[in-house]
Amino acid sequence: MNYDQIFQSAQEAFLHFKNVSGKDKATFLRRIADGLEAEKHTLIPLASEESNLPEGRITGELGRTAGQIRLFAKLLEEGSWVEAVIDHADPERTPAPKPDLRRFLTPLGPVVVFGASNFPLAFSTAGGDTASALASGCPVIYKAHPAHPETSKLVGQVISKAVIDSNLPLGVFTHVEGGIETGQKLIQHPLAKAVAFTGSFTGGKSLFDLANQRSEPIPVFAEMGSVNPIIAFKEKLGANIESLAKAFVGSLTLGAGQFCTNPGLIMVPSIHAEAFASAVKKELQEIAAAPMLHEGIAEAYYKSLSILESRKELKWVQVAAAKDLIKAYPALAKIKANDWLEDDHFQQEVFGSFALMVVYENFNELFAIAQRLHGQLTITLWGENGELAKKEDLINLLSEKCGRLLFKGAPTGVEVGHAMQHGGPYPSTTDSRFTSVGVHAIKRFVRPIAYQDMPQDLLPDALKEGNPLGIWRTVDGELVK
Repeated sequence: MNYDQIFQSAQEAFLHFKNVSGKDKATFLRRIADGLEAEKHTLIPLASEESNLPEGRITGELGRTAGQIRLFAKLLEEGSWVEAVIDHADPERTPAPKPDLRRFLTPLGPVVVFGASNFPLAFSTAGGDTASALASGCPVIYKAHPAHPETSKLVGQVISKAVIDSNLPLGVFTHVEGGIETGQKLIQHPLAKAVAFTGSFTGGKSLFDLANQRSEPIPVFAEMGSVNPIIAFKEKLGANIESLAKAFVGSLTLGAGQFCTNPGLIMVPSIHAEAFASAVKKELQEIAAAPMLHEGIAEAYYKSLSILESRKELKWVQVAAAKDLIKAYPALAKIKANDWLEDDHFQQEVFGSFALMVVYENFNELFAIAQRLHGQLTITLWGENGELAKKEDLINLLSEKCGRLLFKGAPTGVEVGHAMQHGGPYPSTTDSRFTSVGVHAIKRFVRPIAYQDMPQDLLPDALKEGNPLGIWRTVDGELVK
């Protein structure tokens, strides 16, 4: 593999692609979405076969993938996302004249995107990382995930066809296959300007470290998962034990527990612990074991359970019925809050349908748990309005621990839209300032640039007088259109 050739092609494409109008980029993105849907009769069974996920799940994922691509297209057509700011000159100002300054967001350059195993479409070849990078004006060098190679290849062909049909340089998108060494070489190449990754903490942290060891460090936007705690309060849980147990188990076992927002930790008041554990066990016994993505993930799941089974602090509500080569049998253990607080190992994610129930005696114990929590993608609070009103200090603390704070339902299910924040404090991600889902994901792959006293005919359209794009801009301190 000629890495220099791949990146040189991407860099040459970048110098053209970054100046393509938002409307033309939007047309390009819509061609990708249309192309994916045109291949659905081949793509859905192929992705299902390679991932062990049911065709119904893949069908929904295809809709989500096409939908989020079109959402970025709509964002580009409107155009205000570039955050254009204009401060007009004042040559009469004293003691020094004021220059003309104009600022907006410009793309970084070639982006290396790593595909995820658990979403063969929505977080892979044409997933949110690729879509947001392309929308920003950055070419993508995509490193295919080995768990679904043929699916990735077919989606890559759809994107490449859209590149050609849009008369864009071929280097706008490159599909690369290979192992760990290939990924390392892509990150180390001097023309790489950013990295996007969805996967394990070990994988994301190693990429982050590698990128920071370069002579020119580059940002790594790694989404590395979390245990997504649910905190149940006494009144809410007491009045809804059966329904909340059902909701919890449904979220825990969704997709064999292979979601980054899987609720692997739940805090329960001691007064309701036995009743809730009994209700959860009843629900778990109704859940059939589901295939995991591949044998390696199943092996890691049962290895994690074996380590936990050796801990005397844990009391098992339900052990995994079997240790299958591919299927995930759900499991639940409980632990006293004081014991949980003694060992950070109890915060480590188990990728699969396992959860740990922490039994707390009082608010002080619960607050101590909140203080010890690592950074999370999500935290969910189950409480009546009156209970929540008395917990402002706790809510204030928890808001520092996550990217999304839920007050009903369960954390699985990530809405793709304008207000979504899918990211959180370390170690859930490497940069909590950004999201990997929703339109603000585009902000990962841009940087601000200011032009001072630039002639009007050289300015980008977003910064010209008269506002030829008709976008919202901040002009002399006021937001105007």
